[in-house]
Amino acid sequence: MSAEATAPRGRRGHRRDVLRLRQLGRAALFGTAVNNRLPDAIEHVAQVHRRHHPGADLDTLRRAYLLAESAHRGQTRKSGEPYITHPLAVTLILAELGAETTTLTASLLHDTVEDTEVTLDQVGAAFGDEVRHLVDGVTKLEKVDYGAAAEPETFRKMLVATGSDVRVMSIKLADRLHNMRTLGVMRPEKQARIARVTRDVLIPLAERLGVQTLKTELEDLVFAVLHPEEHAQARALIREHAQRPDPLAAVAESVREVLREAGVTAEVHIRPRHVLSVHRARRKRGELGPCDYGRLLILVAEDADCYAVLGELHTCFTPVVSEFKDFIAAPKFNLYQSLHTAFLDDGGRLAEVLVRTHRMHSVAETGVVALGDPHRSADGEAAGDDSERADPTRPGWLSRLLEWQRQEPDPDTFWSSLRDELASDREITVFAERADEGPLQLPAGATCVDAAYARHGKAAHACLGARVNSRLASLRTVLRDGDTVSLLLAPDGGSGPSPEWLDYAVTPAARIAIRRWLDARTPETEGEPERSAPAAGPRARVPAPAAEPGAGPETAAEAQGAVVTDAPGAPVRLARCCTPVPPDRALGFTVRGGAVTVHRESCPSAVRMVGAGRQPLAVGWRSGAVEGRVTLRAEALGRAELLADLTEAIAAQGAAVVHAEVEPPREQRVRHTYTLRLPDASRLPGLMRAMRRVPGVYDVSRAVRTGS
Repeated sequence: MSAEATAPRGRRGHRRDVLRLRQLGRAALFGTAVNNRLPDAIEHVAQVHRRHHPGADLDTLRRAYLLAESAHRGQTRKSGEPYITHPLAVTLILAELGAETTTLTASLLHDTVEDTEVTLDQVGAAFGDEVRHLVDGVTKLEKVDYGAAAEPETFRKMLVATGSDVRVMSIKLADRLHNMRTLGVMRPEKQARIARVTRDVLIPLAERLGVQTLKTELEDLVFAVLHPEEHAQARALIREHAQRPDPLAAVAESVREVLREAGVTAEVHIRPRHVLSVHRARRKRGELGPCDYGRLLILVAEDADCYAVLGELHTCFTPVVSEFKDFIAAPKFNLYQSLHTAFLDDGGRLAEVLVRTHRMHSVAETGVVALGDPHRSADGEAAGDDSERADPTRPGWLSRLLEWQRQEPDPDTFWSSLRDELASDREITVFAERADEGPLQLPAGATCVDAAYARHGKAAHACLGARVNSRLASLRTVLRDGDTVSLLLAPDGGSGPSPEWLDYAVTPAARIAIRRWLDARTPETEGEPERSAPAAGPRARVPAPAAEPGAGPETAAEAQGAVVTDAPGAPVRLARCCTPVPPDRALGFTVRGGAVTVHRESCPSAVRMVGAGRQPLAVGWRSGAVEGRVTLRAEALGRAELLADLTEAIAAQGAAVVHAEVEPPREQRVRHTYTLRLPDASRLPGLMRAMRRVPGVYDVSRAVRTGS
């Protein structure tokens, strides 16, 4: 496949690039520097650079070119052109994006350490530590040393360098773009391999860094290599559309007239769709309409003008409400800001519109490149301690990626995890309940497990559950943008993740940590049931002290404070099913033999007897300390030692366990039911509070015991 067949920018743009490349090649061969003048080969680069940075010092570029040209002298590309044309072309790409001088200097030198005798120390001595860092970041690792792991380990090294200076990735993207432009000289199988890596890794990175200009061209070049037939069809549609008058021109003029009458100063442009965008639109909509080959781009001076334009468009035309998106109030995670809308004009033509300021447009097109040197402020002063190389523009997704890559030494797992991480094209922000914990940026679809590992690292192994927006949630709960999350950890760290966590962990950081913990478990510990949640049988019963002699279905209560005012002198017993104690509202029911059984008013048995026509008797309680029984149900998140901690809390309150049951865990939750004997029933509220304070317990309530 020829370079012309893969170029996405049209025949005229391709010829201009080829001509410029040939001129640079001739200048590289024959041009010389006289009396410190710029060599002819970089004269055009310098002109483009000065358009963005009028006061730039070009002497550094001159010296970098001379070093690169002498180092690469005699080397040629597979196309036969002098090798120096490649770093020149990469530098020109970055200059057109507005990159500052340090980035251009490093791009001229980016292959010298990898392919020539020049060393990093020589680069650092001649051009400083920043240029040295950038060149080192894009230098590939040798296959001789790393074998099949060379490519993933090179990307790991590059990403680590990007973490301290995003300009590393800018140079790599420009380098790959020029290589993709000239890919036609390689074997088809190598073209496909490079195109797949570009699609899976570099294009998502360009998207995340907001460098849309590079991203869209890379997409078209990859599309041409991997799907040549579909690419040819989309190109044919674009050529056919270009031969007819563009109906968007009339729509654009109508918009200009509306904005002039409203007194809004704006530029209205027609922004053609690139090849892959046309292909996607055709697959989504079927046949494309005459206005589907481009969008209107409206540029204004201030943020407020964006909304003024939006108001005029929605007032004077028929808006398509479903197409409206506000990325100014809520920018994308890659710094992108714009208003998106669509409308129908008087002729029924549908036009899609982007509204943004000139500054937003610059950032939307060039992303981090437009931000310049991350270590210096706009006035050129140092932005902080250079030794830390702390990039204030580093996005959350990059910080997250850098964190988990440290935990994964295996290059194959790192490579597959990197592709999975980059496959998510949207990010959410979740917040903590505590003011001292900052927000978390997570990929869309992340769960509470992902939030736990993002917040606590390895300590998340002890996570028992979470509260999402103040409500208890399972660890599999998928989080939404803006959720408030509080993570519940076992204080002793004794619990650990279960294999099921891998089913709903999305982020590589969580998956790697869980997998490593599971792999490290010894065979003796696998399958061992937690003491707090035995898995055998439908219900586990915990041995309890023997019941007092003579105790039957009810407990004699004459000495326990129950007074039946309607049947003085009758034997009184407390029902075991609901274990009433002072000051519960209670009802009495006469049973065989003339005894009275006392139930809590809300007991299902009492409700059933009243419904059957049984006449209840009024029950009161004597004053003073009254001994009693009570059945409590504790709802908790399963963990080791939970049963021991709960029984310890019960004993500390002076209560004795008469009977206990522990149900099997369901979705990490367990239920404990205790029948307790209290020396003083008035201490029941304090006992329940003490049980709720046990880590992992989220509710304690009075219960009706269903079995003995």
